[in-house]
Amino acid sequence: MNEQAEAAKKSALRMIPYGLYVLAATDGNEIGAGAVNWVTQTSFSPPLVAMGVKKDSGLYSVLKQSGQFALSFLESGQKDIAFSFFKPTAVDGGTINGHPFETFETGAPVISAAPAWVEGRVIAEVDLGDHSCVVGEVTNAGNRRDAKPLTLEECGVKYGG
Repeated sequence: MNEQAEAAKKSALRMIPYGLYVLAATDGNEIGAGAVNWVTQTSFSPPLVAMGVKKDSGLYSVLKQSGQFALSFLESGQKDIAFSFFKPTAVDGGTINGHPFETFETGAPVISAAPAWVEGRVIAEVDLGDHSCVVGEVTNAGNRRDAKPLTLEECGVKYGG
């Protein structure tokens, strides 16, 4: 691809709107968590979500081991939470990367301040490129309040292209 086409590709792909979420998993011994932005619902019945997960991350390793996940939806104004999950996972008592969490059916951490969350089991994976597309079936969910989602645009971050 020539330089002009490469720039056009990057610019076009960055026009896809992206939210910011905290994806977490536990295998019973280790917890992995990270900020993710490539998330979309892919089916109503059964309810499925597809999540892009960086393959060289600790989160990916734990997610592969456990086969289960929790996805915390962040709201506008929660940039600090998202950014704290751009680094390796640190669990200290009832906090993960400095933020209180809860657990439900899967045992994976759900950020307590998140307005909504889903959790479930991994049912498929498309393992291509530097990120893997992990497909999860939603088996449990919670909605604490309606909220405007946190977006990459709000955070001034560009991740894609």
